[in-house]
Amino acid sequence: MASPFEEIEVDDKVVRVTNPDRIYFPETGATKRDLVEYYLSVGDGIVNALRDRPTMLHRFPTGLSGDKVHQKRIPAGAPPWVETVELFFPRWSRTADELCVTELAQVIWAVQMSTVEFHPWNSRRADVEKPDEWRIDLDPGPLSDWAQVRRVAGVVHEVLDELGAVGFPKTSGGSGLHVYVRIPPDHGHQEVRRAALAFAREIERRTPDDVTTAWWRKDRDPHHLFVDYNQNARDHTIAAAYSVRGVPDGRVSAPLAWDEIADAVPRDFTMATMPGRYAALGDLHADIDDHVFPLDQLIEWADRDGLTSKVR
Repeated sequence: MASPFEEIEVDDKVVRVTNPDRIYFPETGATKRDLVEYYLSVGDGIVNALRDRPTMLHRFPTGLSGDKVHQKRIPAGAPPWVETVELFFPRWSRTADELCVTELAQVIWAVQMSTVEFHPWNSRRADVEKPDEWRIDLDPGPLSDWAQVRRVAGVVHEVLDELGAVGFPKTSGGSGLHVYVRIPPDHGHQEVRRAALAFAREIERRTPDDVTTAWWRKDRDPHHLFVDYNQNARDHTIAAAYSVRGVPDGRVSAPLAWDEIADAVPRDFTMATMPGRYAALGDLHADIDDHVFPLDQLIEWADRDGLTSKVR
């Protein structure tokens, strides 16, 4: 017996969505159709977050109650208009063709293929070895709380202002916060990571009671927040702005204005609430490409501190 399906028009493409009534989020009852409708509602935002970036897919073929698949290679059966980029992985001496979004229909096709989360690289297809995005990941420890995330975010904003950099914050979709900064694609992944570590160390110096940059988890105070500079290493990815997360309440990695952080609570940003917010505010990261920050000052800090480019 053939699976039930619906045909969804996305601009000039038609995406056939099978099993649209399958429940993907048991806690809320949200279905595959609801997931499609969510991504359509934030279309410009999710495309802006993914555009021209190699993107790993976190797929749940039977919904969150089933197994999760981390997929680098694009699933079989892609229509010819789904674009990809070939990546080389030295560790395995293999290549993979990853999804490379240029339009919304490709996002919806990935959702049809059971994708819930989109995890893009911090570089683009034109030169995947030269990142154009510096990522600041505030990752709370086991005994941290959201108030601590807020405090550290304030210091991150302060230091970025001092540097003359424009940061674009978003919830992680979990318990943390991310801040993205556009940079010129002039440096390799290891150098960008080294610059990110120099920034993290500055945040640690200013907030020693709240922040750690200790790499090994066993060396971290569980009350401290880890500024995860290694998210800037090659092939390290985190959920895109507007990506749904594979958690029971359908939480979303939601862009914020800096002045919202004091009152924002991550659980408030879900598949159910984000469409209305997006309709009212639009894409808060829409002009991120207009604010490019050269890494020179951070590289000087890294040199001053004797930081290595070696990736653990």
